[in-house]
Amino acid sequence: MTLVAGVDSSTQSVKVVVRDADTGVLVREGRAAHPDGTEVHPSAWFDALTSAIGQAGGLDDVDAVSIAGQQHGMVCLDESGEVVRPALLWNDTRSAAAATDLVAELGAKTWAEATGSVPVASFTITKLRWLATHEPENAARVAAVCLPHDWLTWKLSGSTDLAELVTDRSDASGTGYWSPRLNAYQLELLEHGFGRSVTVPRVLEPAERVGRFGAGAGDNAGAALGLDAQPGDVVVSIGTSGTVFGVSTVAAADESGIVAGFADATGHYLPLVCTLNAARVLDATAALLGVSHEALAELALSTRSDGLVLVPYLEGERTPNRPDATGSLHGLTLGTSTSAHLARAAVEGLLCGLADGLDALVAQGLSVQRVLLIGGAARNQAVREIAPAVFGRPVAVPPAGEYVADGAARQAAWALTGQRPTWSLSGVDVYEADPDPAVRARYAAARDLTLERM
Repeated sequence: MTLVAGVDSSTQSVKVVVRDADTGVLVREGRAAHPDGTEVHPSAWFDALTSAIGQAGGLDDVDAVSIAGQQHGMVCLDESGEVVRPALLWNDTRSAAAATDLVAELGAKTWAEATGSVPVASFTITKLRWLATHEPENAARVAAVCLPHDWLTWKLSGSTDLAELVTDRSDASGTGYWSPRLNAYQLELLEHGFGRSVTVPRVLEPAERVGRFGAGAGDNAGAALGLDAQPGDVVVSIGTSGTVFGVSTVAAADESGIVAGFADATGHYLPLVCTLNAARVLDATAALLGVSHEALAELALSTRSDGLVLVPYLEGERTPNRPDATGSLHGLTLGTSTSAHLARAAVEGLLCGLADGLDALVAQGLSVQRVLLIGGAARNQAVREIAPAVFGRPVAVPPAGEYVADGAARQAAWALTGQRPTWSLSGVDVYEADPDPAVRARYAAARDLTLERM
């Protein structure tokens, strides 16, 4: 049996899966937690990875390894390869002002045309600008900058040579200085953001490897590969945040900043929309009603919303970009003042926000053939049954799984054999419902009214 390993180094934890390269059958696995916070020393990731590898029985009998991980994080190295300062993660927002400055300096259209995306606080380029502005002594020590999965691959390989840092298209596309359309770095943007040039990782092609290490991937691209998503497939992931992304043959360049024009892990593109308010909307509603998530689903499925609309901006919002927004409830009457109506409105409001993201992807040229629903909230029965009515399309729900790590394992097998794996994905449930455009229309009216009042 030929074995490959896939790693998912996420914000909260690291997961390792070891699979049969021919069949994809899971052989063993391991996991370990990461420290909390938006600023973490990369050594903590490596310690956790080492622990998870140990739990998974080691890698001595594994022929190829690929690491997928959280996107955007800034890992700065000095000339000797030592970490200059703790890494700033994607969710560290101290670089928000830097993002605003960078967009103002060059214009949103320039950034979108050059990199497929308009910089926001999560992007690496904004964190480099913050470092240059606020920690000039640390900035002066930086000889190379890479991303979390790049550093882990380099560290696990045992290399100390900065010239041997490698990355992949999907993760490079989230830096703010690499172009998916041109398949090349835009180093003048890096120099503009940071003030000077530094070493950046070599970008490997999807099936390329160095030694026994594959190219790796950003987490969303890893999930798409783990699901074996093809052009026309859209993945809706409902976790702490919500993401809507699809495999496309067309490079996105949205100067509004709603769609991030990322690359995928197969040579195509992965336009993506992110919302801040996702599974926690259901958490908050269940807590407000004093019920379990199972009971919340039963309540939501027991009635129609009858005009009650929840605009669920409970934590501000990223799409639309309203960081100071709050949630609002519209259409409250004596008839809709019930637990069931509020439960239904919460599910519909959550899904309508994601449906707006789906519309934005279509506007960027994405052809939608299938919607795949994953993430913690995908286990909610009401979400499953109401989603096809809101999205206007059938929804496929795969079984719960470690799809980012599985995507990395698929990539490792691809790099090892030269053929993209055809591992089967079983246990997919398909949900269908008549489209209900009235729900989207009521939500849009309430959403726009909320934004007008801000």
